[in-house]
Amino acid sequence: MGILEISVKLRSKSWSPVELTRDCLARIEKLNPKLNAFITVTTESALDEARMAEAEINRGHWRGPLHGIPVGLKDLVDTAGVRTTAASAVLKDRVPQRDADVVTQLKAAGAIILGKQNLHEFAYGGSSLIGCFGEVHNPWNTAHITGGSSGGSAAAVAAGMCYAAIGTDTAGSVREPAALCGAVGFKPTYARVSAHGVIPLSPSLDHVGPLTTSAADAAAVFDAITDENPLPTSGIPSSHHRVPPGTRKLRIGVLRAYFFDDLDSEVAAAVEQALSTLMEMVAEVREVSLAVNTDRSLQAAESYASHADWVAKSPGLYDPETLRRIRAGEKFTAADQVRLSEELADERRKIASVFEQVDLLITPTVPVPAPAISPLKEKPDTLRPTELLLLRNTRPFNVWGLPAISIPCGFTATGLPIGLQIAGPHWGDSLVLSLAHAFQQVTEWHKRKPSLA
Repeated sequence: MGILEISVKLRSKSWSPVELTRDCLARIEKLNPKLNAFITVTTESALDEARMAEAEINRGHWRGPLHGIPVGLKDLVDTAGVRTTAASAVLKDRVPQRDADVVTQLKAAGAIILGKQNLHEFAYGGSSLIGCFGEVHNPWNTAHITGGSSGGSAAAVAAGMCYAAIGTDTAGSVREPAALCGAVGFKPTYARVSAHGVIPLSPSLDHVGPLTTSAADAAAVFDAITDENPLPTSGIPSSHHRVPPGTRKLRIGVLRAYFFDDLDSEVAAAVEQALSTLMEMVAEVREVSLAVNTDRSLQAAESYASHADWVAKSPGLYDPETLRRIRAGEKFTAADQVRLSEELADERRKIASVFEQVDLLITPTVPVPAPAISPLKEKPDTLRPTELLLLRNTRPFNVWGLPAISIPCGFTATGLPIGLQIAGPHWGDSLVLSLAHAFQQVTEWHKRKPSLA
């Protein structure tokens, strides 16, 4: 069952938040040695929160769909009194004094925090193979990567260790691991969810979003963590973004140029089948094209700026590859950052014009299935090119700041998941969730679960 079905049982008192939490903790104890998805498990506080949730529900004080639901947090998200490490020796003993905004919102919704999940060190990579707590393994085949940087979060959700997780996405770090692990990963519109209290990689590109097993559950989590106080002149609507019914009037744009280049044959076949399904659901499916800016200078510049003090004080605590990536931004000046930020703002203004032609955009989430771990470790020089390929289709939507989701749309012959990406206009989060939910109403891919011994 997903969050919404379980929530009904919790509210009716036929299920217990305490037993639900114990079940997740038992799965973590059993599966984490194989997957390495969690860095820190907060067993006692999770059970305390579950008892409190049960008592509140028994008194008739039900807070909403997340009340009593066990969730995990990428270990980039600050938690008061619980270490937040970014999977790096630089911060391995860091214990924040305050919760990140997203944690405060989850707790207000009654969610149970199970612990902190593994990731690619400082979120600077798409494999989750680099980090001081070890690599994360894919629950569909532990010899393969999860993707990253939210690899532990995607693996934990896919393996049933939690019912949702909070990840971060700077170039695809929620959607790419979701696709490789057969989960749902949603990146809301830029700044739609607060990143305050989340260790930054590139603040202009960083997004905070949920990983779940269904689009409907992603919408429920999104409701809980959405900042309902609009920023000045932002144009953010103040209403909740629940999944609305109906897709018959939607116009879908398929981005074939660039996004369909050099696809794995099984990925291509699964995406074409998904497009055939969508053609029966919407008013129009047509090809559109967009110029894609592949320059990563702003991310490099902002990442170095965020790390400059730590790099100066303790460079030896970084993994050498992470340090190399961070230092690639050392050459950029403050003036360069201003110029690059202005160029980004221009990109985000111009992208609105495509939505005069179509309502939503479709691409494969990643061009290839999850690569095997051993070849990447045997030839380390292939790791970064592989990660850049995996993030190729997701990164442009961070540049544009658009809401985008990855949902399962098939499997390879060897049982590895394949993802479909749906993106929409700024503040069109509910539209993206709507089509993703509608697709899952007529397909079964998201209901498959990995079989772990």
